[in-house]
Order: sequence, then structure tokens, then C-alpha cells
Amino acid sequence: MPYSDLGKVFITGGAGFIGSHLTDKLCVEHVDVVVFDNLSAGKLENIEKWLDAPNFKFVLGDLLFPEKILESLEGCETVFHLAANPEVKISSENPKLHFEQNVLTTFNLLEAVRKTDSVRTLIFTSTSTVYGDAQQIPTPEDYAPLKPISVYGASKLASEALIISYAHNYGFKAVIYRLANIVGSRAQHGVICDFVKKLRDNPKKLEILGDGTQKKSYLHVEDCVDAILFGVNFTREKAEIFNVGSEDQVTVKEIADIVCRKMGLKNVEYVFTGGVDGGRGWKGDVKFMLLSINKIKRLGWKPKLNSRQAVERAVEEILKGK
Repeated sequence: MPYSDLGKVFITGGAGFIGSHLTDKLCVEHVDVVVFDNLSAGKLENIEKWLDAPNFKFVLGDLLFPEKILESLEGCETVFHLAANPEVKISSENPKLHFEQNVLTTFNLLEAVRKTDSVRTLIFTSTSTVYGDAQQIPTPEDYAPLKPISVYGASKLASEALIISYAHNYGFKAVIYRLANIVGSRAQHGVICDFVKKLRDNPKKLEILGDGTQKKSYLHVEDCVDAILFGVNFTREKAEIFNVGSEDQVTVKEIADIVCRKMGLKNVEYVFTGGVDGGRGWKGDVKFMLLSINKIKRLGWKPKLNSRQAVERAVEEILKGK
């Protein structure tokens, strides 16, 4: 699909980590873009270069307040729904947050889409955590049963179900991306940010949640945005689901080694917390994750960077304050 075929685009969470990179890509291509963001996690500075652009509009809005969504959606043909609370760790402490900020917000957006006659396609960024502790690795899209072990994963799976049902009932197509761990510039959370912050506070000692053997797939945010835009070309069904990630894994300890090396630190003492439930970093932490990306690869997309390269580049970008 050429960019012009997207029509006017509506991006929830467009000032956030992945959303602002998607905004950049679309604005460069002269697509008309409306970013809808409450700036709770996103930053205006991520998109400030577009604020005066003729093809760009920023709406300070919250998906918990439906009236403003409907008004802002007017004339939009493609919706990218990226707004969410991404902090998996808060699941066990405050599950209501993930229900409100991930499930209820998705419902409110879908209700607005239902009431407009302009939206043709809705794209949703879901997560690998919907699979829970998958017994099949690499894990394909048709793996079952889906048993998320965090409220975050459950909230994303609930959102997927709502989106698919609305697509079937109300005349638009849906594309759902189950993402691996996305890293890169503008990230505000995750293991890399955590390690950099801790080592800046104390360059001699690093606390590592869990036992350090957690092993997962990492994808650079630029590869992620490319995949999101690529998959829109292949919506054959009312709702398509694509895994998006890299084809290898790195451990948490290996990430610590990379961060220390990039920061020029030697002989850092690693202090492993031991974690919970067999060395996980926290309750609900999926210890081993690798997605099968064969479905989207067969269509012609593959990541430019593997997990290690993505982590190395992300560390460099975060250290430079990008």
C-alpha cells in the first residue's frame, strides 16, 4: 500500500516511544497525521518538529474521555492504536490501571470508530506476552491456548478480541502486531533504560532483577515501524495477526555486559535479586520469549538488525540522549 492510500491517519500515543517514530515516518512521507496523546508517557519534544507542519495536527486528549476521540477522528481513514500503559511490572500491584488504560481505552476508541463512517483500517500494537509461557518456541501466531501470565498481557489479549469483533461487525479491517521487546531512542522504560539509570547512579554495582538467564528477542524501533507499515499491505482477512520481532535472543546478563561496555565501565559487580517463580524478574515476567516471524517474512519483511545489534544500537542512542 502506498503511503497515500492510508488517507488521513489517526495515531493514539503518537508522542510516545514507538508512536513518535511512526509519526516521523508518516510526516516525512507527507501523510496527513493526527496525533492523539495525553502525554502521560509520551513527550511533546518527540514530535515538536512537526507541530507547525501543514500535514500535522496534535490533539491533547485522553482515550478515557470518548467525546474528544470522535471529534478528532473526523475524516481519518487509518487508525494506528499505540496508546497503552506498557509497564508489565505494575500488573500485580495495580491491575486496575491496565484495565482502564489498555482495555477501556481500546473500547472507547472502537466505539468512536463505529460511529464514524470514514475509518477503513485499524492497526493495533499488541505484545508477545499474550502467549504467556509458550511451550512452542519460536512461537507462531496460531499457537494455542493463549494463557497470558501478566495482567498487561491479558489486557492486550482482551483488546485484540474487542478489535477483531468490531472489525467483523462494523465494516473496517484490523491488523494486529504482536511485538517482541522494542528498543531504541526515546524509550522511557525497559531493561536497557533501567540498567543505564542504575549505572549512572552507581557505576560500580548493578542490581539485576531475576537470575540473569531470562532470554528474549529484541527489535529496534525502526525495524518495528517498518514492519507495522509493511503489514498493512497484506490485510486479506477482516483481521490479520502478525508476530514482529527478531530471530534470535539475548539474556539479561548479556544486556548488562553490553551496557557496561558501551558506558566504558569495567569490573562492575552484578547483584542478582534471584527473582520470583524460577528466576523471573517479577511476577508475570515471561522468562523465555522468541516469536516465529515466518508469516510476515514470507510476505517480504525481515528485520535489518538482530537482537544483539538492536540492543547495542539502542544503548548507544539512549546514552546520547536521543
